[in-house]
Amino acid sequence: MILDFPEPTLMSVNGVQLEVFEAGREHAARPIVLCHGWPEHAYSWRYQVPALAAAGYHVIVPNQRGYGNSSRPAEVTDYDIEHLSGDLVALLDHYGYEDATFVGHDWGAFVVWGLTLLHPNRVNGVVALSLPYQERGEMPWIEGMEAVLGADFYFVHFNRQPGVADAVFGENTLRFLRNLYRKNVPLAAPGRND
Repeated sequence: MILDFPEPTLMSVNGVQLEVFEAGREHAARPIVLCHGWPEHAYSWRYQVPALAAAGYHVIVPNQRGYGNSSRPAEVTDYDIEHLSGDLVALLDHYGYEDATFVGHDWGAFVVWGLTLLHPNRVNGVVALSLPYQERGEMPWIEGMEAVLGADFYFVHFNRQPGVADAVFGENTLRFLRNLYRKNVPLAAPGRND
């Protein structure tokens, strides 16, 4: 099945360029913003975009900063929840919307939850897929994950060793991506010839 996914537009918002796909602009009174997860891309919403546009929504699908052709700021702090949710608020401002319904999957759900806390007046509805709201506790998240999942859990492992994930990805890009997107294939150790 070939899908007619919209062509992107680069928009300058919140100090970055976001690659944005949209459909159903004729339904300007009903904005809905779809926020992808990791390691996804706006294209992960390819089945929902036409259905939502047909249902009467103005569908706005950004590639978050660091993804696709959106800007990739160098500083880690440029990816905090204030910046990420600020990008979504700036998108609303770009279109002239006071608020919108936000749908987030995985990492996108985390960003949408943050947006709801930081800018509640800009959100008229939330759909969170695969990531329920997680209240910030007394223990930092990495320590909590380590206590529950162990030091070898990938998220803990790579966050405890800055630069290691970048080095593994840089040396073994093809194997890393094959393992990430594998289907019914046993895990294989990264190798230089893959």
